[in-house]
Amino acid sequence: MSTPGLSALVVVHDEEGQLADCLERLAFADEIVVLLDACTDRSRDIASRYTDRLVEGAWSLEGERRNAGIAACRGPWILEVDADERVPGPLAREIREVVETTSFDWHEIPVDNYIGEKLVRWGWGASYGKAAYPGLFRKGVKVWGGQRVHPALTWSGRKGPALTTRLEHYVDRGISDMIRRLDSYSTARARDLRDAGDIGTLAGNVRRLFSRFFKCYVLRKGHREGGYGLLIALFAGLYPLLSYLKARLEDE
Repeated sequence: MSTPGLSALVVVHDEEGQLADCLERLAFADEIVVLLDACTDRSRDIASRYTDRLVEGAWSLEGERRNAGIAACRGPWILEVDADERVPGPLAREIREVVETTSFDWHEIPVDNYIGEKLVRWGWGASYGKAAYPGLFRKGVKVWGGQRVHPALTWSGRKGPALTTRLEHYVDRGISDMIRRLDSYSTARARDLRDAGDIGTLAGNVRRLFSRFFKCYVLRKGHREGGYGLLIALFAGLYPLLSYLKARLEDE
């Protein structure tokens, strides 16, 4: 198509182990755009086997690189996925139907999260994993904020009903990956806090530890997942406290 109706966007940094499996599931889109952020592995070679719509560069902020990817998409509709996510066939068909029939401007997509090969459905949230995300939208209605991790979103359109079919998200390979992700996220968040000039308080972040744990373990039913649910709730609670302590005690 000279003018695509649906663009699939994947923003990557050194994702040679995941990228091919992700891109193979996006053939239903009218174009695939891959933004390569300072990649030093084989990500470019892999992406070029699936699309010639490559955007290369280096961005220090997650929000900036995601906005650059959105700007490169030519379709009026954009599906935004990450390299560790897979679009199963039923979801692909639902996405096409929604794009062709909806009168709304953006839709959330429910997510099935996997740790290794285990499906872990309950307990995600509070900035540590996602049970759903606003991944299908008209171009121009979604703008990412200028943060390093979990950028804020600004919307200018109408939210439609969530899709019913789930995206597959291979979020971590195991507990060690979960710990590394907590360390990486909290380090990036600490930099955002320092840049904002307001890192919060120790007391406030200790309270958030307990409130976030309760939200994930009880309200979002993480207790149904056994030990993994306990870890998700614990890490969700620790995330803001670790970010605060890194911002306060460590140098940039």
